[in-house]
Amino acid sequence: MSASRLSGGCQCGAVRYAIAEPPRVVAICHCRMCQKATGSIVWPYFTVARSAFSMTRGALSHFRSSAMALRGFCSACGTPISFEADGEETLDLGIGTLDHPEPLVPTEQYWVSARMLWFGDMAGLPVAGLGDRLPADEVARRRPFQHPDHDTAAWPDGGAGG
Repeated sequence: MSASRLSGGCQCGAVRYAIAEPPRVVAICHCRMCQKATGSIVWPYFTVARSAFSMTRGALSHFRSSAMALRGFCSACGTPISFEADGEETLDLGIGTLDHPEPLVPTEQYWVSARMLWFGDMAGLPVAGLGDRLPADEVARRRPFQHPDHDTAAWPDGGAGG
């Protein structure tokens, strides 16, 4: 992944985007609106200039989540993608929607008053279940139908799922 060209999209591949400049902010938000919008206890996101954001496949659907902002998502699979404040030159995108999210490490957090009290304890939880050591038949049974973590000419690709 190039620091100046990030790409990502939704789970099903109907929505894909590209970013033409490095993020301005990399953070996490603990607010209840982000919790509800993502179905998680925290939303890891990055901020970029709207002028650096382009759709490479499909279009975002939007939900007005507050008096001042829209939430962008894929209407086909429901993946939350963006937070777009009215009149701002920037927009926020979910780190998890990137093809390669690992390099974006949050450096700040917001709305800590809504943070789950147990949030800081999660890294120390015991590892449970087989996880990465699933038997081959179980791996096959759980085969995902999600879009791969890279751009494709078309999707679905004729048999990988959809």
